[in-house]
Parts: sequence; structure tokens; C-alpha cells
Amino acid sequence: MAAHLKKRVYEEFSHVVQIPHEEAPAKKLRLSKPSKSAALHIDLCKATNSTDALQSLLQFARKPVEVESVEGVVRILLEHYYKEADNSVRLKIASLLGLLSKTQGFSPDCIVDDAINTLNNEKSHQVLAQLLDTLLLIGTQLPESPAVRQRLIEMACKHLSDTYFGVRNKCLKLLGCLGMMDTSLTKDSEGQGTSSGGARDVQSIISDYFGDQDPRVRTAALKAMLQLHERGIKIHEIIYDQACRLLSDDYEQVRSAAVQIVWVLSQLFPESIVPIPSSNEEIRLVDDAFGKISHMVSDGSWMVRVQAAKTLGSMLQVSPHFLEQTLDKKLMSDLRRKRTAHERAKELFTSGEFSSGRKWADDSPKERLDTNTVNLIASGACGAFVHGLEDEMFEVRIAAVEALSQLARSSASFAEKCLDFLVDMFNDEIEEVRLQSIHVLREISTHITLREDQLDTVLAVLEDSSRDIREALHELICYTNVSTKECVQLALLELLKNLNKYPTDRNSVWKCLKFLGSRHPTLVLPLVPELLSTHPYFDTPEPDMDDPAYIAVLVLVFNAAKSCPTMPALFSDHTFRHYAYLRDSLSHLVPPLRLPGNGLDLVDSRCGSGSVESAQLFLQQSLNRVSTIQNLEAPGAQDLLNFTIRDLQRLGELQTELVGAADFCATYLRCQLLLMKALQEKLWNMAVPLCLKQNVTATAAAQQ
Repeated sequence: MAAHLKKRVYEEFSHVVQIPHEEAPAKKLRLSKPSKSAALHIDLCKATNSTDALQSLLQFARKPVEVESVEGVVRILLEHYYKEADNSVRLKIASLLGLLSKTQGFSPDCIVDDAINTLNNEKSHQVLAQLLDTLLLIGTQLPESPAVRQRLIEMACKHLSDTYFGVRNKCLKLLGCLGMMDTSLTKDSEGQGTSSGGARDVQSIISDYFGDQDPRVRTAALKAMLQLHERGIKIHEIIYDQACRLLSDDYEQVRSAAVQIVWVLSQLFPESIVPIPSSNEEIRLVDDAFGKISHMVSDGSWMVRVQAAKTLGSMLQVSPHFLEQTLDKKLMSDLRRKRTAHERAKELFTSGEFSSGRKWADDSPKERLDTNTVNLIASGACGAFVHGLEDEMFEVRIAAVEALSQLARSSASFAEKCLDFLVDMFNDEIEEVRLQSIHVLREISTHITLREDQLDTVLAVLEDSSRDIREALHELICYTNVSTKECVQLALLELLKNLNKYPTDRNSVWKCLKFLGSRHPTLVLPLVPELLSTHPYFDTPEPDMDDPAYIAVLVLVFNAAKSCPTMPALFSDHTFRHYAYLRDSLSHLVPPLRLPGNGLDLVDSRCGSGSVESAQLFLQQSLNRVSTIQNLEAPGAQDLLNFTIRDLQRLGELQTELVGAADFCATYLRCQLLLMKALQEKLWNMAVPLCLKQNVTATAAAQQ
């Protein structure tokens, strides 16, 4: 016990004195992130079977990888790839290699050799296809390495003879994305690609697979050729015949890609001459391609029909007579017009007799074949747009309408011929088709003039319940030319019906009539007495200015009167008053007019005050009036200056051409007014110190 107490005493009263010395440098701590490659290696080592390994890879693919960890992760994946026997795990590893090669800041040139080595030793077709896709991703990340690009292309050519369609597809895609004009390869019977003698370019190798037994490979070959074109490599003209044969392929995707490649060649070589198989004649390549693509508008697949119709709209170099054939739906048989059954029955009925068989060839065709009328175009192009506009799928009809729009904008004669077909589309059961037809007719309105029967069909759409349709039609009428005064009257009546049925369309209808009147002043002139209900001998009752229909009629008449100086002579007295009212209330719809009435020239107030000459005259008169200010008393002079300053400010707001002069004069007169107020003070005779203390008004005026 004593020993314990002694120990406590020593512990409590003993002190340790520390001699100060030089402080040691502080240690820096570095926080390191756990290595992705180490974690992945541990997960793969823990996996007891392929399912666990695949699950680990799937979980790893969901997490981002830093740039500094990518190379280590790739080495771990490749190490496990060589040891893995399951195809699904190797497939996932090949996919991860491609994803890791796209990491920002990582250069995948260090894994090219390993990826090619795995490709040479792989036996599974699915894994081969994925490895080729990985090589494509690596090649696109290294565009500045021609040696790497050449090696990848050689690997693609080597595996083009694979029996699995997926491998051939990936090889063709790699050739399309990486092949160049100066790339030359040899593809022997075993599919080995080398750069030795007997070299062939990439295009010829790809075109060999246009006739592959698998339709998916044929599609991939066509798309690879299109990829070369998109990268700026000019496609050879010799491919045209092969592409045309694929237009009749049994597979929908092949036909769709063939339409694209035929269009590309028609744009690259439009003036080349190609022979016609059925005769000894020759035509331009763009015309021949136009006929073949027109035939695809009647394809069995609606997607191919849509693509063919859209493609026709961009072929602006086609000859006019080939273009006009697309609107002609005559049936042809051996270059002779084939009459319908109805026409043949009608001819027999009018002749009163049928063929008895006693006379030789009494029922032979009576028409003679004129060599000048023989059409070299394929029969499928005849009526191509007619078929497209009558298609059962509304997508095809919309595509045909858009194609007509593009072709009609570049050809005024074709615009006139397709007018009837576009007007017929206004009766389509699909609202989108009707709306697109209206927009198309609006775009080509500068080339056309509507007849009365066509206008009747167009105006029938005003009954549509869709406001978008009605407003689009109002805009169409604004920019459309009509042929007769009956057309103007018909348009006015239908628009007034529209106004009565849909009062919310008031502003749109008024705007439509404004443009209709300004575009057809000579056609509106004979209708003025009827429209305004005027009589040469009797006074007619004054219409109600609150009636929107009457305002619509006045908007039409006043806009026509702007270009027709003889029209105001037909106006009544109240029409002049109504013009003044509308000119103030609806100035955006009623133009300025010089209207003679009651022996005076009733010049529009806006026109008079808004002209530059009258504004300059007003400015000069105001300044002349101010020049007599010294003859006035002080209160009157100040009032005159105030009124003149106000007028000049208002003049600057109304007339932009004189805003500078008006502001300068107003500023000068304002200074004159301040000086006049300051001089009126009675404290100017006082001493300066007293003046500064007492004359607050004069001081403020001087400072201002």
C-alpha cells in the first residue's frame, strides 16, 4: 500500500521539462482512390463460374472509369479474356474494350495489337463480330494513324469470307468508315487481305457483296458505300448498274438502301449517258435514275414508297418531259396506249356492232404507232405522283406532296400541271395531309393562277373545324392569284360565311381580304356597286359600322382602290366617313388614300401629317411663329414656347426623318425659356452673395 502511494506521489508531483528544439517539417498526406483495375481483378478472381464473372463485368460497366485507370483495366480484361472459355463473358469483355477506348483523354493505340491478336485467335462468330466493332471504335479514335487504319482494313478484308452474316456486316461497316481512295488490297480466294500485287480498291471489294446470299449483308454493303460517299469519297459510276438491279430485291431494307445509292449516283453523274436495255437508244443517267426511282413509288413496302417519293423531290436536274410523265396515268402496253374496259365498251356501243369473226383482223387496234411519241421512260414512272397522292398510307401522300412542292418551285410549267392534283388533296381525310397541301400550294403560289372550279374546291376547306387549317387557307388566299371577278366574289362570299360561322377568325379574314383586294384591283372594280349597295339615282341606307362583315367588304374595296384611281368615284358620302373611321381604328388594314368628295380633296390625315414635306412645313411654321416672341408679353411668350416645345417633341415621335432637327429646336427653345424665367427675377440688381442665398429660382434655372 505504501509502495502504491509512493508511486502516486511521484506521478503527481513529477514534471517533465521539454527543451525546445527545431520543429520537424509537417508530413503531407496523399489520399489515393482505390484502383479500378485492382477492384476488377479481385472481382474476377472471386468469380467461381462464368455467370459470376459476367455479373461482375455488368456491375463494372455501370461505373465510370478515370483516364489514369483505363490502361490497367484494359490489361486486366485482356488477361481474363485469354483465360475465359465462355463465349458470353468474352463477348462482354470485347464490348467493354470498345467502350473504354472512347474514354476522353485515353489514346487506344496501345491496345491495337492485343485487339488484333484476340481477333486472330477467336473462334466464336458472335465474339468476332463484337471484336470487329471494337476495332472500328478504335480506328475512329485514331484518325491520324494511317498505319493503324491499314491494319484494321486488312483485318476486315481477311474476315469478309466468314460464314456468319454478322461478321461480314461488321467488316463491311469497317471498310465503309475507314476505307480511303488510296487504300489498295488483295482479296484472294481464302479471304486473306494483303497489300501485294493484284491490288483492288475498297469500293470494288464492297461492291462484290451487293450480290451476297444474305439480304442483311447486301444492305450492309450498300450502306458501307453510302458511308464512303458521306466521307467525301467519290463513288465509281460502274456501281450504277449493280445498284439498279437491287431495286427489285426481295428484301425491303435492300431496296431502301438501293434507292439512296441510285440517287447519289444520279447527283454525281447527271449528264452521263446510259443505254436503254429495251432499245438502242441512250438517255441521261439522271433521267434513267428518275424513272427507276419513280417505279419504287409503287413498291410493296410503304416505307420504301415514302423514301422514293421524298427522293424524287430532290432530283431537280431531270428533264422536263420526264418530269411531266409523273402526272400522266395512261396505261401503256408495248408502247401503245391501252384503253380501259369502259372506253372499249363505249366504242362498241357507238358503232352498233360487235366483231363477227368473219372479217380478218376487224377488231385489231385502229391507232398507228408514231415513232415521235414513243416514250423511252420506264412505264413505272408514268403517273408516279398520281400513285403517291392516292396511296393508302398518309405518310406516302405527305411525302408525295412535299416532293411536288420541291419540283414545282423550280419549274413554273410543272407547277401549273400539278395544281389540280394539289387542290384535290385538300379533300384528304387526314388533317396533316390537308395542312401540308395548303402550305405547298402557298409556296408555289407565285407560279399559278386559280380557276373558278379550283378556287371552289379550295374554299370548301373553310368549313373545316380546325383553326390551323382555316388560318393556313387564309394565308394561301393572301398570296394566290385568281382569274376572274367571279372568283373574287366567290372568295368574298365564302370568307363572309367563315366569319359568320367562326367569329374568332375575324382578324385573319380581314387580313386575307386586304391582300385579296390589293392583288386584284381591276377585278374588284366592277363589283364595287354591288358590294357597297350603291345606286346611281337613289340613296341607299347607311350600313352599320359595327358589322364585321361590312368592315370586311370595306377592307377589300379600300385596298383595291389604292391601285385603282377611278374607284373612289363610285363611293357614297357615308363611305368617305367610314374610310376616315377605319383609317384611324384599323390603320394596319386600310391604306392611305386621296379621296375626292363634295368638291374637296379629302386627304387622309395620316397621309398628310405623315409625309416628310408636310412635316418640314410644320417645323418651319413653328420656328417662324417663335421668331415673333419679342413682340409678346412675358406670360404669353412663355406659353408660346411651352406649346412649341410640346409640338416639336410630338413631331419627333411621329416623323423619324426629322427627329434630330425637332429635338435640337426643342432643346434650344427650352434653354430660351429658362433664360427668360431667370431674367424675370427682381434680384438681379442685388450683390452676388445675397443673390446666391436668396434667388433659388434663378440659380436652379442657371444650373439647368
